[in-house]
Amino acid sequence: GVEELARRGIAIGNGEAVMENARLIKSPDEILAMRRSIIACEAAMGEMEAALKPGISENELWAELHRGNIARGGEWIETRLLSSGPRTNPWFQECSSRVIENGDLVAFDTDLIGPYGFCADLSRTWLCGDRQPSNEQRDLFRIAADQIAHNTDLMRPGISFRDLAERSAVPPDDCYPTRYGVLYHGVGLADEYPTLPHAGDWTDDTPDGVLEPGMVLCVESYIGRLGGHEGVKIEEQILITETGNEKLSAYKLDERLL
Repeated sequence: GVEELARRGIAIGNGEAVMENARLIKSPDEILAMRRSIIACEAAMGEMEAALKPGISENELWAELHRGNIARGGEWIETRLLSSGPRTNPWFQECSSRVIENGDLVAFDTDLIGPYGFCADLSRTWLCGDRQPSNEQRDLFRIAADQIAHNTDLMRPGISFRDLAERSAVPPDDCYPTRYGVLYHGVGLADEYPTLPHAGDWTDDTPDGVLEPGMVLCVESYIGRLGGHEGVKIEEQILITETGNEKLSAYKLDERLL
C-alpha cells in the first residue's frame, strides 16, 4: 500500500509525532475522564494498603490493584512494578512470589489504564507492619518527597522543557547512578509526549518545548543508594493551569516515613 501511494505521488510520514502533539493539550472532558480514572486508581490503592500485612506476597498485593481497577470499570495495567524489601533497589523489578516481611518498604507504580481509557500513573512507597522505620528508610523517603515537592513547584506555564530539567532537584551523588530514567513525562491515554530526562542526560535529539495550560505530566522520583538495601519510589500526576499547576493525585504519603 505504501508503495502504491508513493507511485501516485502521496508522501507517507510517521504519524506518531503528529498524534503526540495533538494529544498534548487535554480538553475539559479529557481532564474529567482522567480525574475519574485517578479516583478509581486511588480507591484501589486504598484496598491495597489495607491488605498490606506481613505474610502477603508481592503478587497477592498487586492483585488488589488489578481487582480494584477492573471492579470500577478500568481496563488494564501496563506493568508489574511492585517490589518489597531488598527488591526495591534497584528499581524496575517486577512483583514476585516474595513474601513481604514486617518492616519492609513496599514500592509500586500503578501504570493503570482506568475508566474511560485514561491513565493514572502514580507511585507510592509504604512501610509494612508495625515496626518503626529505620533512619535509612526515613532518609531515603525524605529525599524523594523533597525532590517531588521541589520539582512540582517548578511546573508552571511558560517554563521551557530544558529550563525545567536544569532547575530540577536531582538525587544526591550516592543515589544518582540508580536514578529514575526521567524527571517528568506526559500522560493521557498512556504515557505520552514529552519525556524530560535529567539535565545531564539531555542530548541534541531531546525535543524542547514549553509547558502550557492543559498539559498533564507526571513528576518522578526514585531514591536508592548504589548498592543499598532498599529504595523509595514516588510519582504524582500534575495538571498545568493558567496560573501554576494542580496536583490531580491526592493519595497521602506514608506519614510514618515522613
